[in-house]
Amino acid sequence: MREILEAEGRRVACIEQTRGEAAELTHTLRASGAQAAWLCVTPGPHVGPMMKAAIDAGVHVVAEKPWLCPQAETEALAEAARARGLRLGVHFEYCLLDAIEGWRKRYRDARGLRFGGRFTVSRADRLGVPALENLGSHLAAIHRYAAPHSEITELVCAYDAADERRVWIEDESIDFLDNREPLIQRFVQRFEDSAAFPFGMEFALRVADELARWRVRQTAESLPP
Repeated sequence: MREILEAEGRRVACIEQTRGEAAELTHTLRASGAQAAWLCVTPGPHVGPMMKAAIDAGVHVVAEKPWLCPQAETEALAEAARARGLRLGVHFEYCLLDAIEGWRKRYRDARGLRFGGRFTVSRADRLGVPALENLGSHLAAIHRYAAPHSEITELVCAYDAADERRVWIEDESIDFLDNREPLIQRFVQRFEDSAAFPFGMEFALRVADELARWRVRQTAESLPP
């Protein structure tokens, strides 16, 4: 991440061991002179306090997906950021694929369509996060961003499986396994330049809610009649 940001002309300072006291992180961020903090850490209960520490330091904040903080904590973070005129975001980079942006223009208000996706990887779980939440967060984010009124009919996510990254609406499919588009760079530009940045806390909560409802649906369908 540092190399990408520096290549885009941003000055980057790395802060190590950031899971200590929140007050220490706030002080370090203030002293750095940074305008934004990118929390390049694994997901978990530490992310919310780290984001609050960054808000207290007066900097904008980006967190990695999946967003796992509960609704009440998320809303409190969003309110704290609004009060200080700060922007919060979650890094759902695949929404910025050219083909997905095309879908958004065509299907953002469309109803009665069926949406599905598969995100499977050949590596093992390295984060301790279920595949549906970790990998599925990308699929649910694409759904919310490009075709939020369509019906999710299939989400397949797995570790230790054949590599596949694909979404579809009806019979139109987008395969993004071998993507070479500058998605992180696009995300940074949207985060910095757009007053209507789409990947904030409300969006993150909607993605998490969609995954939770899909898990409930899967569980119900697996029960004997």
